[in-house]
Amino acid sequence: MSGVSIICFAASYAVALALELTRLLFRSGVRGAIMLAFGVAGLFAHTLYLFYRVVESYQSAGALGGPFASQKEWYLIAAWLLAIIYLYLTCYHAKVPFGLFLLPLVLGLIGVGVFVADPRPMGREPASAVWGLVHGTSLLLATVAVLVAFVAGLMYLGQDWRLKTKAAISSGLRFPSLERLQQLNSRSLVIALIMLGVGILSGVALNFTRSPGQPPLPWNDPVVLVTISMFVWLLLTGVVGAAYRPARKGRRVIYFTLVSFVFLVIALWSVLSNMTQHLGRGGWRSGGTGRTAGVVHRLSIG
Repeated sequence: MSGVSIICFAASYAVALALELTRLLFRSGVRGAIMLAFGVAGLFAHTLYLFYRVVESYQSAGALGGPFASQKEWYLIAAWLLAIIYLYLTCYHAKVPFGLFLLPLVLGLIGVGVFVADPRPMGREPASAVWGLVHGTSLLLATVAVLVAFVAGLMYLGQDWRLKTKAAISSGLRFPSLERLQQLNSRSLVIALIMLGVGILSGVALNFTRSPGQPPLPWNDPVVLVTISMFVWLLLTGVVGAAYRPARKGRRVIYFTLVSFVFLVIALWSVLSNMTQHLGRGGWRSGGTGRTAGVVHRLSIG
């Protein structure tokens, strides 16, 4: 069932993306309904798959892992969250091609989860369940927020170019105004900053409340350094924007966002290429619900 479900929702998202691409070629009155139907079908199959994984984990009680206890499953959760955001934006802004930017990220996360991420569950170990849950959830939300800000930034640059070249007049594509895109970008970055701060503080708490015999996580671990660097970068851009109003407008904000996305890519690469000791199978781990946070850490940003 799990293999078929992945094919089903990935194919549905791919068809929705193909329909989004046809916006570049022609206008259609029924395309929006068909595109939305494929998106909803994909999200439905996606949800069934995740639900099946929860049921399967509880049926194998006592075994390693638990609900969403592997890198693979958490990448699929990140894709699921982005798919929900895509459908929400498409329903309320039907004429705006958000799918041209969000759906490639959804399919990319699914591809990484299926072909690159580790499908093996982490082991069960005693640890601070509350701190682990806060840690993992906040970092997952920060990852999604940075991706949404990145999409809004790309759309801003595209709309800015279309307006300057008069392409917006002749093109059938409709983008939100520059003001709306900048607002979406800024709010997403604020959410990412808050979630990163919560994730870093809860990670420090996890490191100090580790079980006896567990070695502490080195503070110079690549993923930790990248996560802290991203937090400092977002904080500095926020302070500069508050002190100097022109820095909060126009292309400057978008360029700040692109740098944040680069930090995210570096962190993901560090995890997938096993450059980090962070929550690896042979190194420091959190346990119980904290173990779940560890998996999020391995797939997200620190």
